[in-house]
Amino acid sequence: MNITDVSNSLNLGNNVQKQNTSGKVAGDSFENILKNAISDVNQSQVQAYDAMEGIATGKVKNLQEAVQKIEEAELSLRLSLEVKNKAISAYKEVMRIQV
Repeated sequence: MNITDVSNSLNLGNNVQKQNTSGKVAGDSFENILKNAISDVNQSQVQAYDAMEGIATGKVKNLQEAVQKIEEAELSLRLSLEVKNKAISAYKEVMRIQV
């Protein structure tokens, strides 16, 4: 999985908000982008658990695909945790700024 696949799966490049002349923001809000990213990570985790269950019960026909789903879910979870940590760090930094 390369970086463009990750950014495409999180829809970071496609949902850039644009402000029109009336002052309203067009496109998805940050809240919607965040919800979609979290639901994508959740869906990959569900697929990984299903793949693990299939491996354990012997129902998996292609072991390589099952392991790939598990690895993708792990990587997407790690990425989301790092994004969360960076966001919290940025928030704390902004809160330290004296007005």
